Amino acid sequence: MKPIIAPSILSANFAYLARDIEMINQSEADWLHLDVMDGVFVPNISFGFPVLKYVAELTNKPLDVHLMIVNPEKFIPEVKALGAKVMNVHFEACPHLHRVIQQIREAGMQPAVTINPATPVSFLKDIIDDVYMVLVMSVNPGFGGQKFIEHSVEKVKELRALIDQRGSKALIEVDGGVNKETGARLIAAGADVLVAGNAIFAAENPVVMIQDLKNM
Repeated sequence: MKPIIAPSILSANFAYLARDIEMINQSEADWLHLDVMDGVFVPNISFGFPVLKYVAELTNKPLDVHLMIVNPEKFIPEVKALGAKVMNVHFEACPHLHRVIQQIREAGMQPAVTINPATPVSFLKDIIDDVYMVLVMSVNPGFGGQKFIEHSVEKVKELRALIDQRGSKALIEVDGGVNKETGARLIAAGADVLVAGNAIFAAENPVVMIQDLKNM
C-alpha cells in the first residue's frame, strides 16, 4: 500500500502561496499539512486562521491541521470551520487529552495526537484505541528544515508494535526531515503518512518529488 503524502506549506513561498497550493492540487499529494504555531508551545509563530481560511478555499486536498499550540481545544470550532479532515494536537499540550480527543471527534473531525522527540511511545497506550492517527515528530517542533533525528525510526517501530498489539487502526504519521532516504526507512519501519516540507518545496521539480515519495 502506498504511503499518504502530506506536503507541509510551512516550507512554501508565502509570496506565491496560491501558486504553491495549486502545484499541490495538481500533484499526487494526498493531504495538505498545516502547522499552526503560537510562539508559546513552540519557539516560533507560523500563521493563523485568517490565512488558513484562504488556504482551505484554494486547495482540493483534505486538510491535516497540526496545532503546535497551548490549549488547542479552544480552537476546535475554527478548525472545523476550515473543513479539516484531521485535527492534530500535542500530547504535551493537553493535560486532559482523552477529553480533547472526544471533542474533536464530536465536532466531526478525525482526532490525531502528536508526540515530541523526547516523549515515549508508551505514554500513548491509554489512548491508542481512541485516535485516528499518531504523529511522531522526527525533529523538535517549531522550525522547518531541521535535521532528522535518527531515533525516530525506532520510535515508529515501537509505535507500530503497540498499534498491532492493541488491534488499533491508528495511522502513523511522521514529520521532520522527511526526504526520499529517511522516508523509505520510515515506511519500512511502519509509517503510513509522510509529512514533507523542504524536500518538496526546495526540489527542482516539486511535483516529481511528491510522485517519488508516493511511489517509494
